[in-house]
Amino acid sequence: MTVVPPAAGEPRRPDGPRNPGDAWVVAPSGEKYWGRFGAAGLLAVDAERGILLQHRVAWSHFGGTWGLPGGALHEGESAILGAVREAQEEAGVPDASVRPRFTSVLDLGIWSYTTVVADVVVPFEPVISDPESVALEWVPLDEVSSRPLHPGFGNAWPVLRELLDVRPTVVVDAANVVGSVPDGWWKDRAGAATRLADELNGLSVGADDLNLGGTSWFPPVAFVVEGAARGMDAPDVGESDALLPAGVVSVVTAEAAGDDAIVAEVERRVALGEYVVAVTSDRELRERVSAAGAAQVRSAGWLRGMGRATR
Repeated sequence: MTVVPPAAGEPRRPDGPRNPGDAWVVAPSGEKYWGRFGAAGLLAVDAERGILLQHRVAWSHFGGTWGLPGGALHEGESAILGAVREAQEEAGVPDASVRPRFTSVLDLGIWSYTTVVADVVVPFEPVISDPESVALEWVPLDEVSSRPLHPGFGNAWPVLRELLDVRPTVVVDAANVVGSVPDGWWKDRAGAATRLADELNGLSVGADDLNLGGTSWFPPVAFVVEGAARGMDAPDVGESDALLPAGVVSVVTAEAAGDDAIVAEVERRVALGEYVVAVTSDRELRERVSAAGAAQVRSAGWLRGMGRATR
């Protein structure tokens, strides 16, 4: 692998000194890839208008094609934050307007590119804010493939398009998961439930664990509580200035039997077309949520091993 600086007229930050990541990575076979520390792009999905595409200026790499706003990552920067930063620099994406849903990583060993798929929560109009764009448009999903696409995005689009129709969510039997670890929860059930909900806030699940494509998913969590945990608050989402949090926990209070509330929540979300993963180690309840339409039923131990989204 060879790292070389860009020539005049090639991609760069719009203002200020050049970042060390702004360089070409050249493979032994001669192919060039932009971004010394890898690169990332934002696939912003608007439920009404489609996805945000950038028409690349002629002098850029694969100029004249349509692709995602994105670019080189900074050293130590997460792909999610890098993709949003680049989209803000190139397309004027406002702070806190998108929420990450999943990532898809192309890893070539010497270089990687991460597509960050994010739902638009606050609609916005893109603004051309650097010289790399000829145009920015919201393109309906069914019209994307008719555009002359950047080769990398064109190769990835069929799989990404299929995954855009998938919306996983995790429904948690809170009492069962809390009770799966002998950490003294019986002395303070409400406190133990609150701690668990905080641990699950920002949940990141590998695609293999969900039997889905992509690399990592950030599903919302429905945290069903009963008994002494009734009345607990949802954890603070802790959003940054630029990015809405992913994998957010909402609290569902069982007014009567906890198992009935869990089954009802699974049924409700299945009816909405969501890909529901129910979490409980209770044998009878596992059978009930399966019958209610859960795509997967996972154990308490499985959930305990999950991490948080990297921002």
